[in-house]
Amino acid sequence: MFGRDEENVPGRPASGGGNAAILGAGSHFKGTIRVKGTLRVEGEFDGEVECQETLEVGRTGMVRANLKVRDAVIAGKVFGNINASSRIELQSGSHLEGDIVTKRLVIDEGVFFEGNCKMGEKPVATSPPKPGTGAPIEEKKPDQALINR
Repeated sequence: MFGRDEENVPGRPASGGGNAAILGAGSHFKGTIRVKGTLRVEGEFDGEVECQETLEVGRTGMVRANLKVRDAVIAGKVFGNINASSRIELQSGSHLEGDIVTKRLVIDEGVFFEGNCKMGEKPVATSPPKPGTGAPIEEKKPDQALINR
């Protein structure tokens, strides 16, 4: 109303869809959770997360899980891998230990990140790595100029 961006109201989930689940501060949950909308974690979560929209880990949140989400906004601590089909945002003061795969990545100043990052439109390579490196084995095709000699 009156030009105010309703999706960026503090304390309200980023998704404007209204379909949100919240794990509040002081709560602890172990297991697998699948959410059609947005999930906000202010407490502790151990397990596995599938979230069709946005996963938000608040400043007091701690997640030990592998995450499959559309978007992730991390302000707290995450120990596990994140596979985001669209975007990951690591806010100032956040802590992430794990590998990430995403199309877009935003990292604020003051973030702790330890892991690997794979970005872009291409899917992750499934070829076995070359011995001694992490790079996939490339199939070499003969050079036509050398064959025609």
